[in-house]
Amino acid sequence: MTHINADIINRLKVVKLLVLDFDGVLTDNKVLVAADGGEYVTCNRSDGMGLSLLKKLTDVFTMVLSTETNRVVEARCKKLKLECCQGIDDKISFLRDILQQKDLGMASVAYIGNDVNDLQCIEAASVGVAVADAYENVKSVADIVLDRTGGNGAVREFCDILIKVKQNVSKND
Repeated sequence: MTHINADIINRLKVVKLLVLDFDGVLTDNKVLVAADGGEYVTCNRSDGMGLSLLKKLTDVFTMVLSTETNRVVEARCKKLKLECCQGIDDKISFLRDILQQKDLGMASVAYIGNDVNDLQCIEAASVGVAVADAYENVKSVADIVLDRTGGNGAVREFCDILIKVKQNVSKND
């Protein structure tokens, strides 16, 4: 079980926006390429269920920020009813713009990533999260390193943590 200290639990209580990288977080970071150039990835249905429960049981909004531009990202996000922003080379600037539009601050953000293009967002977010198979430099700056790997239930693991924290807040109000 992932250990989370009291400080991180307090920061999780005020999270309003969960931001996910796609490749390596909602997938296992592998891609199958067909002869016609089509790309295929594997996603875990438990991650989808976790996101559905998070939406149903909390006030947390979830979105995907991806450096890649790919129809599979769009298709999966559409199925999961997630806002999908693709082709984002400068994720931290884009995230700051989104926060300004939504009138939120970094204190309300949890960010899950796995690679160097996620580092700035993980460091800036109130709660930076790395999947278990993230690169070491990413895990070293994350507040939480999940037990599960990308594409293998890591998102569900974090959703369960966040739901539990948010439900305990509601019970104590």
